[in-house]
Amino acid sequence: MASVEEFDRERAILVELDSKGRVTVFDLAAKLGVSTVTIRKDLTALEKRAMLRRVRGGAVSAGNTDEGAFGMRIHHSTRAKQAIAVAAAGLVRPGDVVALDASTTCYYLAQELLDIRNLVVVTNGLRTATLFMEQSNAMVLMPGGVLRRSAGSMVGPIGDVLAGRGRIDKGFFGMAGLSVDHGMMDLAVEEAQSKHYIALACAQVYGLFDSSKVGRFGLHTFVATDMITALYTDSGSERSVVTDWAAAGVKVNIVTLPAEVTDLHGRTRSSR
Repeated sequence: MASVEEFDRERAILVELDSKGRVTVFDLAAKLGVSTVTIRKDLTALEKRAMLRRVRGGAVSAGNTDEGAFGMRIHHSTRAKQAIAVAAAGLVRPGDVVALDASTTCYYLAQELLDIRNLVVVTNGLRTATLFMEQSNAMVLMPGGVLRRSAGSMVGPIGDVLAGRGRIDKGFFGMAGLSVDHGMMDLAVEEAQSKHYIALACAQVYGLFDSSKVGRFGLHTFVATDMITALYTDSGSERSVVTDWAAAGVKVNIVTLPAEVTDLHGRTRSSR
């Protein structure tokens, strides 16, 4: 088991990596006040858990070439994802039928919905399903499929499971990238396929993305632009995102991030 000091270092490394996209051994050693040998051991341990990728002299985000494992992504852009989740949760009412995909942003949204009564939740996310099962009275439906371990999702051609069984009121989806031309996109074809089938059953479709997703590469469209009801992102997104999508008839809701405060150990946390 990792010591408290090791845990704090690893968290600091991931925060630095999230903000810069690349870290070096020497910079981290100087910033954290430890030896380069210690930093190299930390980076190796994080790489073994698929939370980053080692390169010469340091490390880069594993998400630079792949969407990365859930355990890594849950620590990226945390404040932004939580703020987006709080805003999107305002759309959900008691008794709604909602869909949430297996994204980390939707996992944060799930945390905001636990106290809303009598929800029916359709999700392909194992962690999201477990969260509702353990901490809410929601009825949880999983369309099934094949387990995709890194994402903690069930994927596959699930269209027949959802077709003809009524409409889902609101669907919420994270994404690897998005564009006005191609809509909401994912990197993995099987993930995009499952999201597409779920979205087809939704009366309203909402895209949730933190500002780091703007301009990111996406390969497989799962929701076309004309199917999107609205988008939610944080205030780090450029103003052009709002104007470009408005021209396409899609409203972009900009969420202001909560302020950070510093604790007695010099670590920052949200004031929320």
